[in-house]
Amino acid sequence: MPKILIVGGGYAGFYTAWKLEKHLRKGEAEVTLVDPLPYMTYLPFLPEVAAGSIEPRHAVVAHRRHLKKTNVINAKVTNVDHANKTATITPADGEPYEMTYDQIVVTAGSVSRTFPIGGIADNAIGMKSIEEAVAVRDRLISNFGRAAALPAGPERERLLTVVVVGGGFAGIETLAELRSFGSALLKDYPQLSFDETHFHLIEAMGRIMPEVSLPTSEWVLKDLAKRGAFVHLDTQVKDATDGNVLLSTGEVIPSDLIIWTAGVMANPQVVRSSGLPADERGRITAQADLRVIDADKNVVEGAWTAGDVAAVPDLTGGGVGGFCVPNAQHAVRQAKRLAKNLVAVLRGDAPVDYIHKNLGAVAGLGLYDGVFQSGKIAIKGFLAWVAHRGYHGLAMPTWERKWRVLWGWWNNLWLGRDIAPLYNLSEPRAFFEEFASRPKPAPAEVPAPAVEAAPAKAEKVDAGK
Repeated sequence: MPKILIVGGGYAGFYTAWKLEKHLRKGEAEVTLVDPLPYMTYLPFLPEVAAGSIEPRHAVVAHRRHLKKTNVINAKVTNVDHANKTATITPADGEPYEMTYDQIVVTAGSVSRTFPIGGIADNAIGMKSIEEAVAVRDRLISNFGRAAALPAGPERERLLTVVVVGGGFAGIETLAELRSFGSALLKDYPQLSFDETHFHLIEAMGRIMPEVSLPTSEWVLKDLAKRGAFVHLDTQVKDATDGNVLLSTGEVIPSDLIIWTAGVMANPQVVRSSGLPADERGRITAQADLRVIDADKNVVEGAWTAGDVAAVPDLTGGGVGGFCVPNAQHAVRQAKRLAKNLVAVLRGDAPVDYIHKNLGAVAGLGLYDGVFQSGKIAIKGFLAWVAHRGYHGLAMPTWERKWRVLWGWWNNLWLGRDIAPLYNLSEPRAFFEEFASRPKPAPAEVPAPAVEAAPAKAEKVDAGK
């Protein structure tokens, strides 16, 4: 029975395995998915998780619950010898071991792309994982509480200042959702005023959201400005040491929460360890049917790729540099096509090229506000917000997850967002350790005092004898 190894369980990896379960006949192939995480994260929901609109666990899909016919391994693939069709599996515990395969699918996704700017690696946080979104939410709520305990002044305003770097969809949605959340928090912190809260977005280009038209992006700028969010265009971050964000304009913004959303790159660890051909941007090279190709455009037999880790040609002509842009829409649709093509090849049929024309873009800008663009048609405000929630609510994989998200939205409509932060999630034993009784140290052995010898009695000598 052919063995299919899927490296990475994000969008592309999860959907590939999910659809293979549907298309493969019983006993036709054995599918194994390897990923260090036990779930797929629905990335478009991260800004809403950060703003407390969606519970974190509702924005992820557990592999084992929905991949019933797939062998799921929580580990890393640290090396691939494709010539011999073997992969090294390295679990968190225990020794690495070798696994053989017949077909390999590399769908390891992307990571935040940063630049060597002082202080960013030490002080910033990304928006690429559910853990990061939860940390942003808890930090924002925590900072409001800390600020409320301080007198008005620079330290208080530093705690109430958020800086988002990057003006794409992820950055704009993050800024807008946090601005909306911050405004809502003020009613629970009467010590604080709206004017003390500052939300900044830094964008190096002269516009935001290149996926929408220029008039639509300008409307978003005006809408954010009305709500008290500041967008700095044609501006770069020069330094962020100690949380003091130095801009190319010379302005310094002290902040306790810096969020980096300025681009992504293919997962470099997996690309390097795979040994498969890659382009100058570190993406595994592929042709339109999602099979891996080398520098001479020859197909690498038995190797497939999709999603953010892959350089897949955009046959519609709309992609940047002729390739599909790294987003969720392409990752999901490529995975569905890859699963069908892989099954076709196993059965001796020809694969079909992937082609998808983006029909539009939709973004949430906080509660009851959004923007939708399709061609020359643009919808703004409440209707766009409804379209945003409707689209992503339906796009969330599995009905089990759809209902959890919809139920959470319904509860928040009547009950409001939950504002309870969960401190010390990264150190959950801190509270226990603080009060835990420990064995008393054994008393030190005191050496017995040395006994001095009694001085010898001097003999009396009779001088006359």
